[in-house]
Amino acid sequence: MVITLKEVKTYLRVDGDEEDMLITSFIIAAEEMCEGILRYALDELTLVPETVKQAIFYIVGQLYENREQVPIDEILEVVKCLLFNYRKESW
Repeated sequence: MVITLKEVKTYLRVDGDEEDMLITSFIIAAEEMCEGILRYALDELTLVPETVKQAIFYIVGQLYENREQVPIDEILEVVKCLLFNYRKESW
């Protein structure tokens, strides 16, 4: 994972361990969404740009806060804007 569970829990202001599995699954989903937009695996990067990390934090935050009704179109619009400069032309 590009960002750690601890980093995300700090971002979300979550203290307990009860939701660690849920948050971890959101991190994985967020990273996969970013990879789809970027058109390459994040592990190809030797240094992950802060903007990419912020996109992951944003997605996780949205998934965590709005888990009953995820505003996926809004999330994708914001994340595409954040990642546009790092996107490859094709896979």
